[in-house]
Parts: sequence; structure tokens; C-alpha cells
Amino acid sequence: MKVVTKEITVQSKRRREVINITNHIEDFVRDSGIRNGIVLVFLPHATSALFANEDEPRVRKDYENLFERLVPANGNYFHNEIDNNADAHLLTSIFKQFYVLPIMSGELVRGTWQEVFLAEFDGPRSRRVVLVTIGE
Repeated sequence: MKVVTKEITVQSKRRREVINITNHIEDFVRDSGIRNGIVLVFLPHATSALFANEDEPRVRKDYENLFERLVPANGNYFHNEIDNNADAHLLTSIFKQFYVLPIMSGELVRGTWQEVFLAEFDGPRSRRVVLVTIGE
């Protein structure tokens, strides 16, 4: 059984941002040489998350609006007494920090319009790490 892992780094430019990371994952799948297996995408951060959806600018904006409706950035949160990012921690708990996708015939399997996104809740950040593990 072959297993390979790669660390991908992503930069964010805004406090809350939706960043498409699909190409990074697909490039690694192709480079791995693994024809059939799974991809685990893991985000080792407490203030960002992963999700999959269509990469269309209005959908991305809708997500950013959803984040604000669910957990307003300027809410009255206890954690803000020590670090002004409680909203980011709360949003991360609603979304997930991992995604599992299949590989078939050397290609990442996803829906027609499905892309993988990093949701930044506490940016801007010069370095967000995404760990991608591929196994046969």
C-alpha cells in the first residue's frame, strides 16, 4: 500500500475569504502516480475550514454572507477578551477541517461543478497549511 503526503501552503488576503485549492490537490494526485485510492485533505488550523461547492463568484460571496449571518464578526464573544477572533473559532466548529475524496483512474473524483475550498475566517494570513495525504 502506497501512501504519500504533501504540505500545500495558501495565503489569504482578507479577514474572511473563500479560496479554491482544487488545482493544488489535483496536481498532487497526478504527480503521486496513484491510480485508485483516496485523498484526505486536512487543515491543521483552529480558525479556518474546508468545504466543497461550485466555484462561481456569487456563490463565494454568498458563503461570505452566510458566515456573517451565522457568526457575526463583531459579536459579543467571551474569547474576544483575550484574542479578537472568537467568530473564527466558532465558524470553524460549524464547518469541517478535513475532506475525503476518491481517486479513480489517476483522477480526483468530484461532482461536475464541485471544487474544494479553504474558508479563511481569521485572515489575512501569510501561510495556511493544508496537508494532503493520498493512499492506494
